[in-house]
Amino acid sequence: MAIVKVLGLETEYGIIIRGAADPNPIAASSTLINAYVAELTRRVTWDFEDETPGRDARGFARDGAMPPEVETHLVNAVLTNGARYYVDHAHPEFSTPECADVWDVVLYDKAGELILARSVEAAARSLPPGQSLVVLKNNSDGKGNSYGTHENYLMDRALPFARIVQHVMPHFVTRQIFTGAGKVGTEAPSTGGIDVRYQLTQRADFFEEEVGLETTLKRPIVNTRDEPHCDSGKYRRLHVIVGDANMSEVATFLKVGTTALVLSMIEDDWFARAGRDFTLQAPVASMRRVSYDVGLTRPIPLADGRSMTALEMQWEHLDLARKYAEDRGLDSVGGAETGNEVLRRWEQVLAGLESDPMSLVSQLDWVAKYRMIEGYRERHGLAWDSPKLAALDLQYHDVRPERSLYARAGMEKLLDPASVVRAVTEPPETTRAYFRGKCLQRWASSIAAANWDSVVFDLGQDPLRRVPMMEPLRGTRAHVEELLGSVTSPAELLDRLGS
Repeated sequence: MAIVKVLGLETEYGIIIRGAADPNPIAASSTLINAYVAELTRRVTWDFEDETPGRDARGFARDGAMPPEVETHLVNAVLTNGARYYVDHAHPEFSTPECADVWDVVLYDKAGELILARSVEAAARSLPPGQSLVVLKNNSDGKGNSYGTHENYLMDRALPFARIVQHVMPHFVTRQIFTGAGKVGTEAPSTGGIDVRYQLTQRADFFEEEVGLETTLKRPIVNTRDEPHCDSGKYRRLHVIVGDANMSEVATFLKVGTTALVLSMIEDDWFARAGRDFTLQAPVASMRRVSYDVGLTRPIPLADGRSMTALEMQWEHLDLARKYAEDRGLDSVGGAETGNEVLRRWEQVLAGLESDPMSLVSQLDWVAKYRMIEGYRERHGLAWDSPKLAALDLQYHDVRPERSLYARAGMEKLLDPASVVRAVTEPPETTRAYFRGKCLQRWASSIAAANWDSVVFDLGQDPLRRVPMMEPLRGTRAHVEELLGSVTSPAELLDRLGS
């Protein structure tokens, strides 16, 4: 049976420095995060001991492959909600805590937006007169540069990686029809002769390989980074880099929920059992073809000679997922209630896209943005290549509610705003993030560093001592609340755990 899909999102935010003579995005990102962290009562840094970004899931690395560098000198904080907030290359990045439920992923992703908005406010109090920072939850600066929104899914190590690639590739290529954040124009060096005025996604322009290790150059549709942050003999962490940064809660819910379901089907070999193979003839070209197809009508060729549209392929995946749920259940994606809601919304969105995409204006980012920009363009008689439309595109993603076009779009909300505020400081209760977050809240003055795998206590004259938490579902509230409530110091906790 498929294992429980522990989930997470990592979002690199765009940053703009206004009023500076010599703008430096790395310095600006550091200023942004430092301003937020400085106002916290507890500050804990990231422990890099278990970082292995260069390990490849295939067991080898292609000649010339360039895995991400580990930048230990840049700002890197761990928050009391179990999240990580740091500078990644030239961007502020927020990584959610581990979540055992799709709802929690959406919740902590939104908490990340709120943390970035508060960071902008905090930075404004320390910047020189005339300078300001703008932070955008998007994936492209319009000048040929892209930055990522990465998803992470816990999977069974015993599953052959080639099977994952075979069956997840078609889903990644075609799910763009509901996960796309929308984009004016294109930054691809070639569009195959297609006139791209507006496209579904921000990321499709930047993918050049089918499978590979890189995340910033020669980006692959299926990433092979093998850094599980848990027991590597039992688990793998599928690191997904093809998604857009969604403002819409519905789009994020579907992006993560449908993918978790597809991965569960792959673990249980459901595609083979059903005799279904959707292998694409040219995945990279199809990635862009789907993104450029606002009308959702262009077929994409399959390896066996058939062709189907992205919408048709998603209907096929949904049909398989329904049968899978009936036969195997939905425990791997958070239980029947959550899984059935994924299936319900998946069907509802596909039906809307089939009948009239504009009917989903309150649910999908690419539709909402298209409606707003097209309306403005028509009112003012602008061409699609007008810089004003590109500026509106960026403004949709501003994390400041008073400046964001998303905030004015009337999008459907899935979350109680009070729960988002609470998630800024409180960890999820159903993964080891609860243990990490509560330790940080309680003993931050004694903690030297933390990461997904452990907490490192500085006991003064004693050496640093580590509490390993290699099982992602260990350290939940049910496991540690009694323990944390009965110990009075980090040393006692370490002794109790036998570290």
